[in-house]
Amino acid sequence: MRTIDHLIVGSAGGDATRYGDVFDPNSGEIQARVPLGTAADLDRAVAAAQAAQPGWAATNPQRRARVMFRFKELVEANMDALAHLLSSEHGKVIADSKGDIQRGLEVIEFCCGIPHILKGEYTQGAGPGIDVYSMRQPLGIGAGITPFNFPAMIPMWMFGVAIATGNAFLLKPSERDPSVPVRLAELMREAGAPEGILQVVHGDKAMVDAILDHPAISAVSFVGSSDIAHYVYRRGVEAGKRVQAMGGAKNHGIVMPDADLDQVVADLSGAAFGSAGERCMALPVVVPVGDKTADALREKLIPAIAALRVGVSTDAQAHYGPVVNAAHKQRVENWIQTGVDEGAELVVDGRGFTLQGHEKGFFVGPTLFDRVTPDMSAYKEEIFGPVLQIVRAPDFETAVRLPSEHQYGNGVAIFTRNGHAAREFAARVNVGMVGINVPIPVPVAYHSFGGWKRSAFGDTNQHGMEGVKFWTKVKTVTQRWPDGSALPGGSEDGGPSRIQDAFVIPTMG
Repeated sequence: MRTIDHLIVGSAGGDATRYGDVFDPNSGEIQARVPLGTAADLDRAVAAAQAAQPGWAATNPQRRARVMFRFKELVEANMDALAHLLSSEHGKVIADSKGDIQRGLEVIEFCCGIPHILKGEYTQGAGPGIDVYSMRQPLGIGAGITPFNFPAMIPMWMFGVAIATGNAFLLKPSERDPSVPVRLAELMREAGAPEGILQVVHGDKAMVDAILDHPAISAVSFVGSSDIAHYVYRRGVEAGKRVQAMGGAKNHGIVMPDADLDQVVADLSGAAFGSAGERCMALPVVVPVGDKTADALREKLIPAIAALRVGVSTDAQAHYGPVVNAAHKQRVENWIQTGVDEGAELVVDGRGFTLQGHEKGFFVGPTLFDRVTPDMSAYKEEIFGPVLQIVRAPDFETAVRLPSEHQYGNGVAIFTRNGHAAREFAARVNVGMVGINVPIPVPVAYHSFGGWKRSAFGDTNQHGMEGVKFWTKVKTVTQRWPDGSALPGGSEDGGPSRIQDAFVIPTMG
């Protein structure tokens, strides 16, 4: 059986005694295994990173940018192979896999401008003969712990900015679909990054804890469920690290009475069910304002859902493929049953879906609930599957309150033709990312990604300038050059006559 090894300088699989299974979600069969690494594996990777990072940090930003340019070209040249590899382990259709890769590449494109981004600030004449300037310098070694649902995009969000700013980076991808992260690290080496600058270590909680506790790792970026994000944040901060930890979501789509319902239904078909709903920016809750709006939306949603095609990852006509593994399929179906038990109206039931010739695949059909209420646990928690819930709101105020009071605050959208309503909603809603007639409001790469409340722990967002701030530290220099070239100890040209004079703090005013 194929083994997906670590990518550590001078070491491959190490001496692993534990392995995880990597499935083909389309068939339900095990296709590979991945070593579940140890603290000793991490130590080897850290040692290689420590050896490589000072030289990489001393490399001028323009040369680091050239590596980013070359990496982008290599990923684009390998797009088809990467997409098929990604789909074979994750289950998303090829088009979604290419989108996964492309959104990561957009962050790499941002990183190609790192010489401009790192220019710093300068003030001439801050005091008599005194200039002040600041510079951003790398932290040293960073680490990223990434989820299964975006095995290309999220690693590139993290390592792109970290490496471009002069850090070495250790990536611990999900053990469910680890091949693409390893391949990306190989392409980064091919692009010219020195060995040790980007390495991949596999593992489960033992490896996560080793990363969080390792004294040589200065910063950790995490994306995953909220409970684990909170754990990562707390343990990493207690170990003295800088930590950003992105958690779960329950994004709402508010539908005002004046919205274009045909467009809303088209948007929901992709936003709720695309990638089998395994996206933290999916739109699993729709909030029509008023029963008339809700009834009309429901009437249009039912045939649209019936028209969705669920297929294998390589089916070019499929709207979405299987979920990642059997355990996750069972979890989604359990939440559907919970919704029924709590009294929600099950309009379309996706349980028990099978695909001819792929009966053991991890498929879940599209599911629609109506009359879901905020007290239901199936509403409160993230299902992370192809399940759409209708929560009816009697008025605009209720529609603003629902996402604002929810435990998660990742993304939200409003569908309306009314500019005042949209402006009011965007200003008042207690959520980190807002879409106005945009169902999945993921910011472009030169802005930053991040939610509020239990959707994010830490003060700094992913990528964009927020990412640059996270992966660097600011050094500020205050300098004065007296007339002449006097050295402490006395001179004949007006320099300090005593060494003590050279250490007097100058007055700025």
